[in-house]
Amino acid sequence: MMRRLSYCLLAIALLAPVSVGERSVKAENVCQVTDPTGTPLNVRDRPNGRIINNLRNGRTVTIQDTSYDSQGRPWAKIGGYYNGQYRVWGWVLREFISCYNR
Repeated sequence: MMRRLSYCLLAIALLAPVSVGERSVKAENVCQVTDPTGTPLNVRDRPNGRIINNLRNGRTVTIQDTSYDSQGRPWAKIGGYYNGQYRVWGWVLREFISCYNR
């Protein structure tokens, strides 16, 4: 009986998840401006709205929201860091933002 209990406890210990420290690894989505036209990407106040800024290729951004305009084109509301502070820039055509996991 004792031997059977020992085997059961050993099996449970081997099957239990092993924790290696308190650190967990989480995939982070990173996006960048990738406008193939060679000009800075226009940033608008709303999907297909008034131009309020522009961003160069390679700028790291985060997507805050997504929407579609009346023509069915996808738009992304983006933000990012500038001079050490996070700010929301506005809306851009989603096709000019490329994202990947870091």
